[in-house]
Amino acid sequence: MSATPSLYIGLMSGTSLDGVDGVLADFAGGGIRSIAAAFTPFPAELRSELMALQAASHNELEREALAANGLALCYAECVRQLMPSAGVPVTAVAVHGQTIRHRPELGFTRQTNNPALLAELTGIDVIADFRSRDIAAGGQGAPLVPAFHEAAFGKPDSARVVVNIGGIGNISVLHGDGRVTGFDTGPGNVLMDLWIGRHLGKPYDEDGAWAAGGRVHEPLLEALLDEAYFRQPAPKSTGRDLFHDQWLNAKLARFGDVAPQDVMATLTRLTAVTIAESIRGESAGVEAVYACGGGAYNATLLQEIGNALGGVQVESTEALGVAPNRVEALAFAWLGYRFSQREPGNLPAVTGARGARILGALYPA
Repeated sequence: MSATPSLYIGLMSGTSLDGVDGVLADFAGGGIRSIAAAFTPFPAELRSELMALQAASHNELEREALAANGLALCYAECVRQLMPSAGVPVTAVAVHGQTIRHRPELGFTRQTNNPALLAELTGIDVIADFRSRDIAAGGQGAPLVPAFHEAAFGKPDSARVVVNIGGIGNISVLHGDGRVTGFDTGPGNVLMDLWIGRHLGKPYDEDGAWAAGGRVHEPLLEALLDEAYFRQPAPKSTGRDLFHDQWLNAKLARFGDVAPQDVMATLTRLTAVTIAESIRGESAGVEAVYACGGGAYNATLLQEIGNALGGVQVESTEALGVAPNRVEALAFAWLGYRFSQREPGNLPAVTGARGARILGALYPA
């Protein structure tokens, strides 16, 4: 006889600012099963406002509150698409919110959200604010997905790495002996998306085709790699607070005219090299590397990472049974489940927190 369903909806809107990924998941009996997925794109005005709120600006308190209301509407629409058939209850919606500032060195992180409104719109308990408790305990508040990666993808006596390539890249090194390490590696898609949007008006480089036709500009790559964050020891995390258009423009200014397509090839190499070097620094004997997030659909980038690792094959988490675009939303559904069970969701070895903590805050329906 099968266990009673324990259904949660996980919602994730990440650094790429393209929209909301949602997953309906079942954790009955302690298992992890993705049942359905949905995507709700951000309206252009909301995306533009969320991008603007990444930096200090006029009247930002009111503008953030209004953007949070707009986000709640998008989240509610994604929930609507994921609701199971009538009579099957969803225990809770677990929502990450939209990061607009991440300054753990100053003791805060800010995920814009209106979970109270989301609970009102859906009639379902909402669990939100997953990062602040880890920061209160002295941690980085990120990355939080390594604990889920171990639960979903870990294999005893096998060294695996899960690479999440969203706007920012992060790694989870599953050492096979129960240890898990990980951190944000630096830019994932954020600079590549910025560049192709500026020059071709596209949201991303589909399959890495534009980068594949360019040539890496080695002096530019060296300048891009000359960033203190890459040399900083873990635990560490980053975001658009550091890697943004001004950062890129300042690096480019040293080199005059570099062909735009060559810049794209160089930015792709930057992401690949920083991920590969991070993996190499954490584990000498990696047996397999699995990618998730939007970058997992960039064949050029995955090949570059494999080349930088000396020929290690890099494949998507599809090989482990979870589509790359479902992993982060599924991770937050799992974190919501952990909150409901009053079990910790962070890994102190990853975030640097003083200990394991229950993450999240409940907004009852």
